[in-house]
Amino acid sequence: MNAFVLDACALIAYFAKENGAEIIKEIFERAIDNKDTIIFMHKINLLEVYYDVIKTYNEQEAQRMLEIVAEMPIKIIHELNDVVFKRAGLLKSKYRISLADSIALAESTTRSARLISSDHHEFDIIEKQEQVAIQWFR
Repeated sequence: MNAFVLDACALIAYFAKENGAEIIKEIFERAIDNKDTIIFMHKINLLEVYYDVIKTYNEQEAQRMLEIVAEMPIKIIHELNDVVFKRAGLLKSKYRISLADSIALAESTTRSARLISSDHHEFDIIEKQEQVAIQWFR
C-alpha cells in the first residue's frame, strides 16, 4: 500500500497549478486508478487551505473548493486520536513547527505514509533527525 498525507501547501499548489502541481496530480491519478494508493489529509490541514482560499478569493470560492475536495480521492481525517495528539505535541515542542504541520507530520508517521509537502523551512531539519518520509513536490 502506498500511503500519503497531504500538507496544506500541497493542495494549495495543486489548485493554483503552481510549480510541482504535476507531481501531486500524478499521486491523485494513482489513487483513482490504482487501489493500492491512499491519500489522507487531516481536517486541520484542510482548514489551512480553506482560509487561504477565503483570503485569496472569497468565501464562495472556499466553499466550492470544499465541494471539489469532497469528490477527490482524499480521505479526510476528522478526529485527533491520542497517538497523533501526543506525536504532534512532541514534534511541535521539539522543532517549533506550526500546529497544523505537526499534525500532518504526526499523521504521516503514525500511518506509515509519506508527507507530501514543499515546506522545506519546516521539515528539512526534521527529515534529517527523525524517521519520517517526505515526498517533496518542489
